[in-house]
Amino acid sequence: MGSIKIDTVYAHGKELASTETLGKRARELEELGFDGLMVAEIAHDPFQPLVIAAANTSNIELRTAIAVALARSPMTMANSAHDINAWSGGRFALGIGSQIKPHITRRFSMPWHGPAKQMREYIEAMRAIWDCWYDGKPLDYRGECYQHTLMTPEFTPTNTEHGRPPILMAAVGPLMLKTACAVADGLIVHSFCTEHHFKTNMLPLLESELAANGRSLDDFIIQFPVFTATGTTEEELEEAKRAIKYRIGFYGSTPAYKTVLDAHGWGDLQPVLNRMTKEGQWDQLPDQISDEVLEAFAAVGEPVAAAQTIADRFGGVIDRTLLEAKYSPEVLEAQIKVIQAAA
Repeated sequence: MGSIKIDTVYAHGKELASTETLGKRARELEELGFDGLMVAEIAHDPFQPLVIAAANTSNIELRTAIAVALARSPMTMANSAHDINAWSGGRFALGIGSQIKPHITRRFSMPWHGPAKQMREYIEAMRAIWDCWYDGKPLDYRGECYQHTLMTPEFTPTNTEHGRPPILMAAVGPLMLKTACAVADGLIVHSFCTEHHFKTNMLPLLESELAANGRSLDDFIIQFPVFTATGTTEEELEEAKRAIKYRIGFYGSTPAYKTVLDAHGWGDLQPVLNRMTKEGQWDQLPDQISDEVLEAFAAVGEPVAAAQTIADRFGGVIDRTLLEAKYSPEVLEAQIKVIQAAA
């Protein structure tokens, strides 16, 4: 692994006010020296802002982290990823995740076959589609969850000179990690992860599963958007700490993420948080998260000190992380310098 690349959040809040605002912000973030623009699928589609970014930048990488895979068919996802990669001159990376069952079945009204099995087929299906488009192979993917057996010249993209984009898959538990190692080009580590859990439970499994698939960490991208709670004043820092405590509480309420808490002996916290979300006690979640828990999950402190924490914890073991463009260019430059010096 080389130096850690640094992405930043794009297309959120006021940036979404207009296409002009999105274009201007993309140019600003590229000029600030970030390696990638990262768009998450929250309240808006993750692909459309990246089309605007592609038209307004020339070097910065464009990334979804994540787009919800199981809310779309592999064909529509393959098409969206191809288009942005082609229009940006090969600067796109597709980050996808499964989401959890209630969202897939109740929010998106899509079928659920089990995340590990379905995500494996999903990525295999996209690769079969791209094999057809890029290499001229007949489209004949037949899985239990997805079948793609029809493609005519009229529906085949011809602007294929930039090749296919890499696929990174979000994963938390062992089955999903194994799936990522088998079929994806890289892993997106959920921010709800500690250094201890990552190095003790995830990294050894990644190494063994990649080896079982004839691969190694050297040709597998690990993207870890580490939680950070930073501020240049005590008031800013306390506000940031409470915001991250809320996010830890929110994610910690999900049963599928209990394994991370279990790694520290904090598993009893999960049902408490889960009950609170069901009772609508969202604003009280931060009160359940101690400073000890916060500091295990997040890099906490003034901006450069927080960046140094990321470097100390994950230098040499991850390829990409995340910084928000919150501070002056001088502070950001110092943060980037600290992280990129990690080995």
